[in-house]
Amino acid sequence: MSSGTDCQPQILTKPALGEKEATELVDRVFGLKVSWIRPLPSYDDQNFHVRVSRNKGVAEGADEYVLKITNSEDSQKPDLIEAQTQAMMFLSTEGFPSASPYLTKDGNIMSLESGGTGPENKKYMVRLLTYLPGTPVAKIAANTQIFYEIGKLAASLDKALSEKFHHPSVQSLHRGQFIWNLANVPLLDQYIYALGQSKHREVVEQVIEQFKEKVIPKLSSFRACINHGDLNDHNILVDSSSASPENPQYRVSGILDFSDMSYGYYVFEVAIATMYMMIESPDPLTVGGHVLAGFESVLPLTEEERGALFLLVSGRFSQSLVIAAHTALLYPENEEYLMITAKTGWNHLMKMFEVGQETVEKTWFETARAYTTHTPV
Repeated sequence: MSSGTDCQPQILTKPALGEKEATELVDRVFGLKVSWIRPLPSYDDQNFHVRVSRNKGVAEGADEYVLKITNSEDSQKPDLIEAQTQAMMFLSTEGFPSASPYLTKDGNIMSLESGGTGPENKKYMVRLLTYLPGTPVAKIAANTQIFYEIGKLAASLDKALSEKFHHPSVQSLHRGQFIWNLANVPLLDQYIYALGQSKHREVVEQVIEQFKEKVIPKLSSFRACINHGDLNDHNILVDSSSASPENPQYRVSGILDFSDMSYGYYVFEVAIATMYMMIESPDPLTVGGHVLAGFESVLPLTEEERGALFLLVSGRFSQSLVIAAHTALLYPENEEYLMITAKTGWNHLMKMFEVGQETVEKTWFETARAYTTHTPV
């Protein structure tokens, strides 16, 4: 879930191409014939699942892709999209289940194209990415095993990007005022109007103030890295590696949506993953311990980083809920998708503050510690 600009999310820049236009685009730009197409949900880009036929409509040998049409604001940042795509390609070569681009007829990984029927004739960056198999975590009965695996994935992914990814376009990931970077929770002040006057708003205001006071001054003590930035329950695909329906074991089969990549800190990634996995759990306050255990099996956190986790998770809840409310006012037709997190997210955030930081952290850290003694909770 990206944003229209770094500091002003969702300024009516989402593409709105029809299936016919998208089909023509695949043919004209990539030289492939579409045999089947359907829209995929998206925050502010536009995605289509397409099946193409190599041999004049013959079904055999068809390949599946995601046609990704980037919003018009981000499309003006080719270096950023280049970095995101190169990172996906790099991770694929490192053994991570990420997509790869199908090259345009000109041999490029993306193409800037005109689209839509509006008078502005906006331009959108277009890519065709391999379609990854699997089921989103949001659609399974997530268990502690997959929470642990996702924590481990979060650490491994950031570590690989930060230590081995050296493309010239990587500098574009220094995104300053990017609204989805977890360091920028204080920027929510300008969108909080979307919550009206409510208990929800009071809690978010409390998060913002505590974030300014207790997290921002400590950022320099956190270990910096490149963050994926959006390991949410819809961006992680899994498949079952167990034949037992009573105790399914999952493995990650796909990592989607690199549009929120930016320079940040390792602790940001574990906080973001924790927040989204809480959405999928009947026992949300314990989830952080399992995600943390997986993360720390690759990269143990420092005391300063651990001490910030509660407010970082609360900050991500606040970002997701406030920006979704703001964006739903701009795109009411997309409200159902935009407000997915809000269905349970508000309850989780309110519960965290009701229970209190000390109790929540105690639960997380004790759960994580149990893994080191080989008795997972």
